[in-house]
Amino acid sequence: MKSSTLVACSLAVLLAATSGAASAKGCIKGAAVGAVAGHYAGHHAVLGAVGGCFAGRHMAKTKAAEQKAAQQRAGQGDAMHAGALQTAAPAH
Repeated sequence: MKSSTLVACSLAVLLAATSGAASAKGCIKGAAVGAVAGHYAGHHAVLGAVGGCFAGRHMAKTKAAEQKAAQQRAGQGDAMHAGALQTAAPAH
């Protein structure tokens, strides 16, 4: 086995073992795409899988951060709307 393949496999296993649930999804999807691309780019499927895993994790983290920010904005908008309704109500 080539030493570069062994290093790539070791990195992929280490990365998969340390990733969380959301990151694992990104890693698995990215690794699958990277492996196919690497295979067709010159029989470097393992290196493509490792690169795809890194890229997939990054994209999954970015998407999770965007969703969290959108939820926070939506929550603030609801609170502001409720406050406006309370101040607009006439006193009895």
